[in-house]
Amino acid sequence: MAVADDIALIKRQEETLVFSVFDEAVAFKLGSAIRDRALAESLPIIVDIRTFDRPLFYAAMPGSNASNPDWARRKINVVKRFLKSTYRMVLEQQRPDRTFKIGEGLDIADYVLAGGGFPVTVEGAGVIGVIAVSGLPERQDHGVVVEALCDHLGIDKLGLILPPEEK
Repeated sequence: MAVADDIALIKRQEETLVFSVFDEAVAFKLGSAIRDRALAESLPIIVDIRTFDRPLFYAAMPGSNASNPDWARRKINVVKRFLKSTYRMVLEQQRPDRTFKIGEGLDIADYVLAGGGFPVTVEGAGVIGVIAVSGLPERQDHGVVVEALCDHLGIDKLGLILPPEEK
Protein backbone atom coordinates (compact mmCIF):
# COMPACT_ATOMS: atom_id res chain seq x y z
CA MET A 1 0.00 0.00 0.00
CA ALA A 2 1.43 3.38 -0.99
CA VAL A 3 1.93 6.15 1.55
CA ALA A 4 -0.89 8.15 -0.06
CA ASP A 5 -3.23 5.17 0.39
CA ASP A 6 -2.22 4.84 4.06
CA ILE A 7 -2.85 8.55 4.62
CA ALA A 8 -6.28 8.32 2.98
CA LEU A 9 -7.18 5.30 5.15
CA ILE A 10 -6.02 7.06 8.33
CA LYS A 11 -8.14 10.09 7.43
CA ARG A 12 -11.08 7.71 7.05
CA GLN A 13 -10.26 6.21 10.48
CA GLU A 14 -10.27 9.69 12.02
CA GLU A 15 -13.61 10.53 10.38
CA THR A 16 -15.22 7.22 11.33
CA LEU A 17 -13.94 6.55 14.85
CA VAL A 18 -16.01 9.21 16.58
CA PHE A 19 -17.70 8.99 19.96
CA SER A 20 -21.23 10.14 20.72
CA VAL A 21 -20.12 10.49 24.35
CA PHE A 22 -16.66 10.38 25.91
CA ASP A 23 -16.18 10.51 29.65
CA GLU A 24 -14.23 8.84 32.46
CA ALA A 25 -16.21 5.61 32.17
CA VAL A 26 -15.58 5.36 28.42
CA ALA A 27 -11.87 6.09 28.89
CA PHE A 28 -11.63 3.40 31.56
CA LYS A 29 -13.45 0.81 29.46
CA LEU A 30 -11.35 1.55 26.39
CA GLY A 31 -8.09 1.69 28.34
CA SER A 32 -8.91 -1.55 30.12
CA ALA A 33 -9.60 -3.26 26.78
CA ILE A 34 -6.21 -2.14 25.45
CA ARG A 35 -4.55 -3.27 28.70
CA ASP A 36 -6.27 -6.68 28.53
CA ARG A 37 -5.09 -7.18 24.95
CA ALA A 38 -1.57 -6.11 25.88
CA LEU A 39 -1.46 -8.60 28.74
CA ALA A 40 -2.91 -11.43 26.59
CA GLU A 41 -0.42 -10.77 23.76
CA SER A 42 2.55 -9.73 25.93
CA LEU A 43 2.69 -6.29 24.30
CA PRO A 44 5.31 -4.14 26.11
CA ILE A 45 3.31 -0.92 25.88
CA ILE A 46 1.96 1.93 27.92
CA VAL A 47 -1.46 3.39 27.25
CA ASP A 48 -2.37 6.97 28.15
CA ILE A 49 -5.89 8.29 27.55
CA ARG A 50 -6.75 11.87 28.34
CA THR A 51 -8.81 14.87 27.48
CA PHE A 52 -6.77 17.98 26.80
CA ASP A 53 -7.25 19.17 30.38
CA ARG A 54 -6.57 16.00 32.39
CA PRO A 55 -5.52 12.35 32.37
CA LEU A 56 -8.27 9.72 32.48
CA PHE A 57 -6.48 6.37 32.13
CA TYR A 58 -2.89 5.18 32.31
CA ALA A 59 -1.37 1.70 32.37
CA ALA A 60 2.14 0.36 31.89
CA MET A 61 2.58 -3.24 30.79
CA PRO A 62 5.42 -5.60 31.62
CA GLY A 63 8.30 -4.93 29.25
CA SER A 64 7.52 -1.25 28.77
CA ASN A 65 10.32 1.08 29.76
CA ALA A 66 11.01 4.51 31.21
CA SER A 67 11.09 6.21 27.81
CA ASN A 68 7.59 5.06 26.76
CA PRO A 69 5.70 7.63 28.88
CA ASP A 70 7.83 10.43 27.43
CA TRP A 71 7.19 9.24 23.88
CA ALA A 72 3.46 9.12 24.68
CA ARG A 73 3.55 12.65 26.15
CA ARG A 74 5.20 13.99 23.01
CA LYS A 75 2.66 12.18 20.81
CA ILE A 76 -0.16 13.65 22.92
CA ASN A 77 1.26 17.13 22.31
CA VAL A 78 1.25 16.51 18.55
CA VAL A 79 -2.41 15.42 18.54
CA LYS A 80 -3.31 18.43 20.68
CA ARG A 81 -1.51 20.80 18.30
CA PHE A 82 -2.60 19.31 14.95
CA LEU A 83 -5.85 17.49 15.90
CA LYS A 84 -4.96 14.39 13.91
CA SER A 85 -3.27 11.03 14.26
CA THR A 86 0.45 11.07 14.88
CA TYR A 87 1.01 8.24 12.40
CA ARG A 88 -0.73 10.32 9.75
CA MET A 89 1.67 13.14 10.65
CA VAL A 90 4.63 10.76 10.24
CA LEU A 91 3.47 9.77 6.77
CA GLU A 92 2.66 13.34 5.73
CA GLN A 93 5.91 14.83 7.02
CA GLN A 94 8.30 12.05 5.87
CA ARG A 95 11.07 13.13 8.28
CA PRO A 96 13.29 10.23 9.35
CA ASP A 97 14.82 12.29 12.19
CA ARG A 98 11.37 12.36 13.93
CA THR A 99 11.45 16.16 14.26
CA PHE A 100 9.27 18.84 12.76
CA LYS A 101 10.69 21.35 10.31
CA ILE A 102 12.54 24.18 12.03
CA GLY A 103 9.93 26.68 10.85
CA GLU A 104 7.24 24.90 12.90
CA GLY A 105 8.97 26.05 16.10
CA LEU A 106 8.24 22.78 17.90
CA ASP A 107 10.83 21.69 20.46
CA ILE A 108 11.93 18.06 20.11
CA ALA A 109 11.68 17.74 23.88
CA ASP A 110 7.91 18.21 23.59
CA TYR A 111 6.91 17.02 20.08
CA VAL A 112 7.80 13.93 18.09
CA LEU A 113 6.82 12.44 14.77
CA ALA A 114 5.94 8.91 15.87
CA GLY A 115 2.79 6.88 15.42
CA GLY A 116 0.58 5.84 18.29
CA GLY A 117 -1.33 9.01 19.18
CA PHE A 118 -4.95 9.10 18.00
CA PRO A 119 -7.48 11.91 18.47
CA VAL A 120 -10.53 11.43 20.66
CA THR A 121 -13.29 13.02 18.61
CA VAL A 122 -16.81 13.58 19.92
CA GLU A 123 -19.82 14.31 17.71
CA GLY A 124 -20.68 18.00 17.89
CA ALA A 125 -17.56 18.87 19.89
CA GLY A 126 -14.61 17.86 17.71
CA VAL A 127 -11.27 16.63 19.01
CA ILE A 128 -11.26 16.79 22.82
CA GLY A 129 -8.41 14.46 23.74
CA VAL A 130 -6.07 11.68 22.75
CA ILE A 131 -5.34 8.00 23.13
CA ALA A 132 -1.62 7.28 23.08
CA VAL A 133 0.14 3.93 22.95
CA SER A 134 3.91 3.58 23.05
CA GLY A 135 6.21 0.58 23.04
CA LEU A 136 5.77 -1.14 19.67
CA PRO A 137 6.84 -0.08 16.19
CA GLU A 138 4.77 3.00 15.36
CA ARG A 139 2.45 1.38 12.81
CA GLN A 140 1.59 -1.26 15.41
CA ASP A 141 1.08 1.34 18.17
CA HIS A 142 -1.38 3.06 15.82
CA GLY A 143 -3.07 -0.25 15.00
CA VAL A 144 -3.60 -1.16 18.66
CA VAL A 145 -5.52 2.08 19.16
CA VAL A 146 -7.56 1.78 15.96
CA GLU A 147 -8.55 -1.83 16.64
CA ALA A 148 -9.61 -0.95 20.19
CA LEU A 149 -11.68 1.97 18.92
CA CYS A 150 -13.36 -0.21 16.29
CA ASP A 151 -14.21 -2.83 18.92
CA HIS A 152 -15.50 -0.24 21.39
CA LEU A 153 -17.59 1.62 18.82
CA GLY A 154 -18.91 -1.55 17.16
CA ILE A 155 -17.36 -0.72 13.79
CA ASP A 156 -16.10 -3.43 11.44
CA LYS A 157 -12.34 -3.10 11.52
CA LEU A 158 -11.68 -5.02 8.30
CA GLY A 159 -12.23 -1.94 6.16
CA LEU A 160 -10.40 0.40 8.54
CA ILE A 161 -7.20 -1.21 9.77
CA LEU A 162 -3.93 -0.61 7.99
CA PRO A 163 -2.48 -3.70 6.34
CA PRO A 164 0.89 -4.95 7.53
CA GLU A 165 3.73 -2.75 6.38
CA GLU A 166 5.37 -3.89 3.16
CA LYS A 167 9.03 -4.70 3.52
